[in-house]
Amino acid sequence: MAGHSKWANIQHRKGRQDAARSKLFSKLSKEITVAAKMGDPDPEKNPRLRLAVKEAKSNSVPKDVIDRAIKKATGGDAENYDEIRYEGYGPNGVAVIVETMTDNKNRTASNVRSTFSKNGGNLGETGSVGFMFERKGEVTYPASVGDADTVMMAAIEAGAEDVESSEEGHSSYCADTELNEVATALEAEHAKADAAGGCAGR
Repeated sequence: MAGHSKWANIQHRKGRQDAARSKLFSKLSKEITVAAKMGDPDPEKNPRLRLAVKEAKSNSVPKDVIDRAIKKATGGDAENYDEIRYEGYGPNGVAVIVETMTDNKNRTASNVRSTFSKNGGNLGETGSVGFMFERKGEVTYPASVGDADTVMMAAIEAGAEDVESSEEGHSSYCADTELNEVATALEAEHAKADAAGGCAGR
């Protein structure tokens, strides 16, 4: 029975991992499709698509899945997704911004409102907390690419505004409009980043 129990546990754990991986792949594919639909389907001419593809590759999304997501946008049969931002307060009055991409505004609004309520927060009006944040681009690298001073010099030369280094790795911050340029310059210096994307902070 012990062997059976161990096998059952392995199956359950693998099932959870596969479900999480599938959910992540779906999310990344959706971002690629939206980025390709909003601009040029060539990543070299579309900064948002380039970053979406880069993020997908860094999470081991297969090439054929990425190609399918791009073709879906150019084929005209892609769903229409809207980007909506919600603002509110979490427990103890912590300001929260939630950015969503959805094909059903009503369902998403209901889900976001419910999530705030269930966790001791409340949804606010547009602009209620947005003034506390500013959008930034972030490029992260593992600590193994170099020491803090070397990474900072490369990041500043690439156009980054700030760099934070720790034992876990290095995070370079820049204006969100400069993310593609900074990520590309750093890639030439350090090879592929762990991740590149937007973040909000003050």
